[in-house]
Amino acid sequence: MASPISVYNSNALDTHISSTSRESLKMELLADVSLLPGEDRIIDKDIIYICPFNGAVKGKVLITNYRLYFKSSDADVAVMLDVPLGAISRVEKMGGASSRGENSYGLDITCKDMRNLRFALKQEGHSRRDIFELLFKYAFPLSHSLPLFAYVTQEKYEESGWNIYKPMEEFRRQGLPNNKWRITFINKNYELCDTYPTVLAVPFKSKDEDLRRVAAFRSRGRIPVLSWIHRENQAVIVRCSQPLVGMSGKRNKDDERYLDMIREANDTPKLTIYDARPNVNAVANKATGGGYEGDEYQNAELIFLDIQNIHVMRESLKKLKDIVYPNVEESHWLSSLESTHWLEHVKLVLSGAIQVADKVSSGNSVVVHCSDGWDRTAQLTSLAMLMLDSHYRTLRGFQVLIEKEWISFGHKFASRIGHGDKNHADQDRSPIFVQFIDCVWQMTKQFPTAFEFNERLLLTILDHLYSCRFGTFLYNCENARDQHEVRSKAVSLWSLVNSKMDIYLNPFYTPESGRVLYPVASMRHLELWVTYYIRWNPRIQQQQQSPVEQRYKELLALRDEYLKKLEELQLSDSSPSSRLANSSTPNTSSTSSTPSQQYTHLQTPL
Repeated sequence: MASPISVYNSNALDTHISSTSRESLKMELLADVSLLPGEDRIIDKDIIYICPFNGAVKGKVLITNYRLYFKSSDADVAVMLDVPLGAISRVEKMGGASSRGENSYGLDITCKDMRNLRFALKQEGHSRRDIFELLFKYAFPLSHSLPLFAYVTQEKYEESGWNIYKPMEEFRRQGLPNNKWRITFINKNYELCDTYPTVLAVPFKSKDEDLRRVAAFRSRGRIPVLSWIHRENQAVIVRCSQPLVGMSGKRNKDDERYLDMIREANDTPKLTIYDARPNVNAVANKATGGGYEGDEYQNAELIFLDIQNIHVMRESLKKLKDIVYPNVEESHWLSSLESTHWLEHVKLVLSGAIQVADKVSSGNSVVVHCSDGWDRTAQLTSLAMLMLDSHYRTLRGFQVLIEKEWISFGHKFASRIGHGDKNHADQDRSPIFVQFIDCVWQMTKQFPTAFEFNERLLLTILDHLYSCRFGTFLYNCENARDQHEVRSKAVSLWSLVNSKMDIYLNPFYTPESGRVLYPVASMRHLELWVTYYIRWNPRIQQQQQSPVEQRYKELLALRDEYLKKLEELQLSDSSPSSRLANSSTPNTSSTSSTPSQQYTHLQTPL
């Protein structure tokens, strides 16, 4: 990390402050700002932060090519903001030159991470013009032909996070290829499907020409391919997009035969096709050339899971933001939360994933799709895999799951998040991945010993979903990442995570291979993730770490300390005097104790 900034130009401090005290104030205000390698200071300015919890707070704002940093100058009110510019969705001017009223002239900033920021400046000249233009430029670099910060940062880590997921290694871990499933490289140049990965697992009996004919009948060419296989019963989770049935009810014998090959691979009596959409939406999609599998797909059953589309999820999160920021209205909290429907959507996603996992666990293969197979499909397959496979519940395994089912299979991160793009009203934006992480959090709450990672990991992932500091979540698909040379020019988020794994570990984790997790997906058992959605409210009493978890860690550290002392004693000379001399905590009482008394003390169970 670079050292704290030492130069901080200011032109608006009161004239009676001496040059020396001015410099000392600058240094004090910026003492805890450390720039990342490659991060440059753009502008600093005296400003007033209209804090929703403390009122108007005077201080200084610093804009770099990565962040907005504010620190209050008032000793009585300690306020600090450190916001990655990538988390900014919208920057607007507040008030005009003729505005009346205190602090009515300034900037309004809408963030993607559940908070809004408002700054006021003095109404003289065009005092906000420079900061507005620079903030707008660096918060939305792609709209100004500038590189994303991930291409500018010069951070270095010992381990490259880009190596965490290797498709062939992951398929081998699952026991593939075998005599029912083969690995194909037909998409090595993204010619079969430009949003799919280059390495695909398909039925052993299928030929490459079959795959091409099936691709012609599936939206965006996203053919049914294997995501996961059950080692014992060989049932599989297959993902794809909707068939192009259209209003006329077109059929494709190759597609029908291909799905039957999937069924035959482990003699599933009836292939279950889970369509994530509500039935009415799937029918409506026929008008635009899409649709769903009808009765012509023999030996198959179709189940609709009633999960709403990206637009409904976007509006739901907006409503949630309205009731949690800046103020939480206690008197109508439950009815307000219910009116957002956010937990209801979380419930439907979890419920759908449970159905998928249960079907596969009972030996039946499934096909999962929504419209294009990169939003709700990714939610369902990844959550079902998390329930079925304990490997994905480890710290590294969870990274593999995200890389595989979300990043490699073309969830449209760039479109859904809007990295570096000023078009805040873009209808493609939607919190689909946030909703998935919320579902994972719900599972960790219900199974506190089943996950190797803790809540901090989930918060870190969501923070860097927006930050543009890492290349992990940039662009819409693997093909686009290859074209923009992300792996060679940007750092992976997993490089950061794996450089300090200890802080992301769950001390209660108990490995249990083979155990299938079935969370309870009812409204009575789901909670609002306060630590994420309401974390900006200082009045919400919450701790990053529970007292129980903190005490548990202390006891583990104490146990390790005692075990180390015991080992030292066992390795030392057998005479009582030398054993006492080697004790790392000699005191009057211990030197008068016999060796056996000491040994007993060290063995005391915690």
